[in-house]
Amino acid sequence: MNYEEDVKIDPSQLDVEWLEQSRLMVKYTKLQAVIQRDEDTAKEKLEFVSAELDQKIRKNPEKFGIDKITENVIKNTILLNDEYSQVNTEYIDAKFENNTAKGAVRAVDTKKTALENLVKLHGQQYFAGPRSPRDISQEWEKHEQQKRVDSKIGKKLNRTRTRKDK
Repeated sequence: MNYEEDVKIDPSQLDVEWLEQSRLMVKYTKLQAVIQRDEDTAKEKLEFVSAELDQKIRKNPEKFGIDKITENVIKNTILLNDEYSQVNTEYIDAKFENNTAKGAVRAVDTKKTALENLVKLHGQQYFAGPRSPRDISQEWEKHEQQKRVDSKIGKKLNRTRTRKDK
């Protein structure tokens, strides 16, 4: 399973990524369900082998080199059995595959969240071309000069009005 490629995002094709997202989620959730079934089957097989060995040990303890039957002795004899060990390894492998598949589903879901956030950033023009930064000190100085000019003009207007009123 190579989900690493499927969860990569091409920010220049967000529309295509969104169109692909639901297909990916369906693909990986189905895959995870199949792998979960395989894990369940492996667990059931392990339990069956364990029960079968338990019966055999109880019926013929001498065949397994057991003098006195106790629950602990039976449990340990089952654990040391080659068939049980092989089936247990299959179950462990199936669990690993299932955990990996669950991780792939989470990764595809995380991709969805990342796509949502990228679309928000795009809407806020985060990816727009470069803009030159504003020089606030220069803008402030222009603003203050304009205020002084406006103030001088205002004073002249007031003087002119006062003269006319006289």
